[in-house]
Amino acid sequence: MQKYALGRSGIDIAPLAFGGNVFGWTADEKRSFELLDRFVERGFNAVDTADVYSAWASGHEGGESEKVLGKWLKQSGKRDDIVLMSKVGMWEKRKGLSAANIEAAVNDSLKRLNTDYLDVYFAHIDDKDVPFEETQGAFDKLIKAGKVRTIGASNHSAERLKQALDVAKEHNLPRYELMQPLYNLAEREEYESGLSELANKESLGVVSYFSLASGFLTGKYKTFEDAKGSAREPFLEKYFDERGQRILDTLLSVSKDVDAKPAQVALAWLRARDGVTAPIASATKLEQLDDTLDAVQMTLPDEAVKRLNEAGK
Repeated sequence: MQKYALGRSGIDIAPLAFGGNVFGWTADEKRSFELLDRFVERGFNAVDTADVYSAWASGHEGGESEKVLGKWLKQSGKRDDIVLMSKVGMWEKRKGLSAANIEAAVNDSLKRLNTDYLDVYFAHIDDKDVPFEETQGAFDKLIKAGKVRTIGASNHSAERLKQALDVAKEHNLPRYELMQPLYNLAEREEYESGLSELANKESLGVVSYFSLASGFLTGKYKTFEDAKGSAREPFLEKYFDERGQRILDTLLSVSKDVDAKPAQVALAWLRARDGVTAPIASATKLEQLDDTLDAVQMTLPDEAVKRLNEAGK
């Protein structure tokens, strides 16, 4: 399978990444292992997680995803087959991007993940209380210690990410080689209002999160009533307004016209967007995962892309 560069890091990934937020949450350990095995068997390699996953779920405290993924890495022996991504800064237990917190958090994550290094370590938030020099200096130490190969930024504005890149250049510190923005067919402003241009100008990799809008773009939920009682309910309500319904209706129509699943169409649209290296998408069933991975083989007709673009205006 063709791989794509993550900025100037020297790391290449397949054109779709597995979102590990489901591990230990909506996919139990056994199912998570099955999904990961299938993902690698199909030739894909990038797996994204975070220390905070899945602290939002009832009875969870965070670290669940990393623990499940770590058990799989240990039992499967497939660490060398994986580009492993995790994040620091959002979890209340390890909040922020101070040097001390980053050092403590990475050691915690490595222990849960049963590995001695991360391929990519993301600043999960933009911590405006900590100077970029301190944050990137801490990442520099991790890279020199062999605990991290490269770094990325998530939930940063274009302006702030550009500042971080400038600081790295000025102080001879490692720069963020990739970004992880919120980007999907229903939520376009954050990426298209400046991050896309920055990614191209600075040769940054782009791995988008919420690529299927928490399941909204799978077509599983035709109305918000359909989502009630599901684990996704809290994440979905905001999409079911007039604009969201228009996007969903158009997506379902295009999917029918091209004889594909709505999720496949949504991911094919995303993969074709300017600068996007690989969308991040999750699955909780093997057949769902196979359908999702098949999206990388799709190229949408220009007319279909135009209809989807216009629906989101």
